[in-house]
Amino acid sequence: MTRLAALMACTALSATAAQAETTLNALFMAQAAYSEDDIRAMTASFQEANPEITVNLEFVPYEGLHDKTVLSMGSGGGYDVVLFDVIWPAEYAGNDVLVDVTDKITDEMKAGILPGAWTTVDYDGASYGMPWILDTKYLFYNKEMLAEAGVEPPATWEELAAAAKAVKEAGIVEYPIAWSWAQAEAAVCDYTTLLSAFGGSFIEDGAPAFQSGGGLSALEYMTASMEDGLSNPNSKEFLEEDVRAVFQNGDAAFALNWTYMYNLANASEDSSVKGKVGVVAAPGVMGVSEHSAVNGSMGLGITSTSEHPGEAWEYIVHMTSQPVQNEYARLSLPIWASSYTDPAVTEGQEELIAAAEKGLAVMYPRPMTPQYQEMSMALQQGLQEALLGMASPAEALEGAAENSGL
Repeated sequence: MTRLAALMACTALSATAAQAETTLNALFMAQAAYSEDDIRAMTASFQEANPEITVNLEFVPYEGLHDKTVLSMGSGGGYDVVLFDVIWPAEYAGNDVLVDVTDKITDEMKAGILPGAWTTVDYDGASYGMPWILDTKYLFYNKEMLAEAGVEPPATWEELAAAAKAVKEAGIVEYPIAWSWAQAEAAVCDYTTLLSAFGGSFIEDGAPAFQSGGGLSALEYMTASMEDGLSNPNSKEFLEEDVRAVFQNGDAAFALNWTYMYNLANASEDSSVKGKVGVVAAPGVMGVSEHSAVNGSMGLGITSTSEHPGEAWEYIVHMTSQPVQNEYARLSLPIWASSYTDPAVTEGQEELIAAAEKGLAVMYPRPMTPQYQEMSMALQQGLQEALLGMASPAEALEGAAENSGL
């Protein structure tokens, strides 16, 4: 081989090596839905099939996910793949945070994924990623406690209050209900569930509408449950993991929480309520609704600053694929319609699947508006003021409406 040929061969090998060293940076949340171990295992299987791609994973609490994504856009390095909430596509689309991947969505994806899941990533006629977590909040209950109190799982929110009162009066547990009512997005999710049950609206004709009608009834229900001693007073400081801890320790008869709590509380060795956990779709209100639910779904998208959008899309397709979702369906249910008749998914969690069939069908959206962050912050503050007794529900919601940015 001539010196020139050798040089060319070395150059070719160097180019191949460079191609084999693509690194993706991916941002996920460190709570609810899939566990960190699940995400690492999913990623490992992708890397095994694609040895030329390395994926660096970063986990942050949900509360830091939005700001971490937005701030990274001007940092030069940033992320290639980010997890995003159903409430952010409007803002992200307007600020060029995510890549429009509409032309990458295949007919198989469109036909196979549950219609409601697409609301997670779609805005103004375009798709900004793939749905990944299809989730809503369910009403969990302790079967043993309800049997001891002689009550059935409630079908309405009024029945929940009555059942909680029976549990309390029987001396089974001091505060029968646990909620995620800290001044955070978690409280807005619980409030949305109740607002949907009472037939409320967030926005009408471009103006806030939650301060009256079903929106007001929802907050009045929340404050009444506190005043009546039915809800754990520390709910005002609880996030979802706090609710799981209280329920899993046997200190609550009822809890509103996401899908992931079912198997963690019902099957984990460290759970004191193992085998006693029941779950139903969140209740409705007599004459208004049969069930209630909040759309708490999340998607995976490619940032507009990614230098490897092709590889990032390959990774997203893997993470959202039906085989991967079916394999890790214990903490988050699949986005694929046919998965719900697959024994690998349903076995051992038939009760959860039954609740999901009702809850996922009525998921109520938080407002899809570019001003959502401002609106949510105002609403979080208003909810907290009412729960702390600093203002009446009507006063608190009027203040939130005035500060909503709408």
